[in-house]
Amino acid sequence: MFTFSIPGVRRVIERGIADATAHGGFRVPYEGISSPDQARAGLWLVGDRGVYLCSNGKLAANEKPFVFYSEQCHPKGDFDWWDYKRRHFGADDGVEFIEAERLIPLFNSNIRATHLNLALTETEITISLLTR
Repeated sequence: MFTFSIPGVRRVIERGIADATAHGGFRVPYEGISSPDQARAGLWLVGDRGVYLCSNGKLAANEKPFVFYSEQCHPKGDFDWWDYKRRHFGADDGVEFIEAERLIPLFNSNIRATHLNLALTETEITISLLTR
């Protein structure tokens, strides 16, 4: 389970849209492997050195995407981030795309919710909202 504040998730999506507008569209997670339908507004859930959300707008040369770490799995501050990532994301690095059109209406219809919760299995991502 990975938890992200909703304002932080919105910032990731907004940054991706701004980058796409400025630089000609959206990136796909794996160039040459990902299907073209993933080149739309959304974000990537990335398991790498920690687990974080990453903006997906195309970038200018040498520009880095905006990233937002989960509350449970930030390599700076969470001493057990590697074990947590391995248990809940897997030991290998990976990227999963989540469409903005799936998240924004959910946020807008649940205005009291404060956090997005993502739970992964081998075949799916379960999305839920939390209120703290």
